[in-house]
Amino acid sequence: MTQANPKVRWFTPDKPDNISVGRERIASHLRQNEGFHVDVVGTTLPTVRTAIRERDRYDVILGTTRAGAIAGTLIGRVTGKPVIVDHVDPIRQFRENNSPFFSIPVRIAENISFALAELVLYVYEEEYDRVSRYASQHMKTELGVDYRRFASPNSEIIDSVQDQLAEYELREYVAIYVGGLEPIYHIRELLMAMSYLPDWSLIVLGEGSLRGMLEEVDADQENIHYLGLVPHETIPGYLNVADVGVSLVDDPHTLKILEYGAAGLSVVQASGLAEERFRERVEYADSDPRSIADAIRRAGERENVEQLQSFISEFDWKQIAGDYVDALKSIK
Repeated sequence: MTQANPKVRWFTPDKPDNISVGRERIASHLRQNEGFHVDVVGTTLPTVRTAIRERDRYDVILGTTRAGAIAGTLIGRVTGKPVIVDHVDPIRQFRENNSPFFSIPVRIAENISFALAELVLYVYEEEYDRVSRYASQHMKTELGVDYRRFASPNSEIIDSVQDQLAEYELREYVAIYVGGLEPIYHIRELLMAMSYLPDWSLIVLGEGSLRGMLEEVDADQENIHYLGLVPHETIPGYLNVADVGVSLVDDPHTLKILEYGAAGLSVVQASGLAEERFRERVEYADSDPRSIADAIRRAGERENVEQLQSFISEFDWKQIAGDYVDALKSIK
């Protein structure tokens, strides 16, 4: 390959447009600031078939775990195109939420994708041993945040969100949760915690298998407001009205904390793996509703939120995208 900027077909998990937006943020930077041609597609049988048929329209395949990496490797073998695996999720999370009957074959398929890829970009340090065992080349990267957009949100978006929320009777303090509505995120426990916080309102934004439960609780409990899935560009406006952002998944790299912190919110995070990374910059809670409520209350009393915001400014997408520029330009 002789051209400086190869054309890229990027396979990502097939999720709604406003969930897992990080890959699109990197792709946007590659297009606008680095001159790459990047097509980001969800990983489905039709997109796989299209990629095989359109092999002359791209030079490199990027595949994001899990489905994107596995499918991208398969397409690479069929088309002869080089593959970069974008490994952003530890197998531990998948194993905890799926049976061995499913998780073991997925792990094996991932290992094969590492071995066949030209390069593996990985995020989680816990995955280093596995990646280095199979991949011929690997590079550490990070998840990032569109820092400026959250730290200095557009005034029109703020006004629009405030107009929307005017119909709700928000209490003195506001907590917010943005993300997937799945049991792994301890959504039920968060909702139960609100019964211990009479001075607080909770805003929930997102989509997932627990949506029906959220709609029922929204109708029954006055201090919980479920607003569904909203355009990602409006999220800084919602964070602007909140005091505390909540993330209850045991994950040190979750995008939620980065967005909350960039917006200047205090943060409640699940106790465990995140503590070494964020240390005293956030409050921690276990999955007990009373522990969650206590942590939200403590977070609301914090006065040093600038410490977290300053730390998160180091993870702007523009800086993270530099790793992808280097990876793509390394493919010959």
